[in-house]
Amino acid sequence: MPTTLKVALIDDDESARTSLARLLRTTNIQVVTFSSAREFLENPERNQFDCAVSDVRMPELDGFDLQEALAKTLPYLSVVFITGHGDIPMTVRAIQSGAVDFLEKPVDDKVLIAAIQRSAERSRKQKTSYAELEELRSRYELLTPRERQVLALVTTGLLNKQVGQELGTGEKTIKVHRARVMEKMRADSLPDLVAMAERLGVRPVGVDFSKAKGKLSS
Repeated sequence: MPTTLKVALIDDDESARTSLARLLRTTNIQVVTFSSAREFLENPERNQFDCAVSDVRMPELDGFDLQEALAKTLPYLSVVFITGHGDIPMTVRAIQSGAVDFLEKPVDDKVLIAAIQRSAERSRKQKTSYAELEELRSRYELLTPRERQVLALVTTGLLNKQVGQELGTGEKTIKVHRARVMEKMRADSLPDLVAMAERLGVRPVGVDFSKAKGKLSS
């Protein structure tokens, strides 16, 4: 992990922001402070942060509202929550919603730094995974409706002949479609294509899977 992390510190309490920011900067962490969740969400550089450290109870948008917004706009950005009024239900809700940690004020310095490091590492991994999935989706968008049907069927293990029977067309035609699917999806092999379909959640509709029986090598 790079030595310098970039952290968004979100807290409506100015004294708390100042104190935490001063602490983090002494550990070579780059900090940008925000007085509200909305201020952070409206920042044009919000996608450049490694993680967010946020208070839970804030006016207008609280920490959970922030989580919901991030799930839609920055799903890979991890959050560490800090609060002076925590309880078990609140902690469970935060963790179930994807928070890396839920810390109570006053926060132990070492515990906070460790949580930020875990959060940043997870953010970076998730960002890479998210980018890869977006790339797969862009390739999938290049497929014609028929090619999408072929992709869904061949990745279940059906033979070209069986796919043709399902779609009411000849085996040679399926081979052509299949080759185009492989090319557009940039798949090196059928197992590679199967993995792509799994990540995209591509599933055929109304297919008798008993025909497949693991015949992925056709």
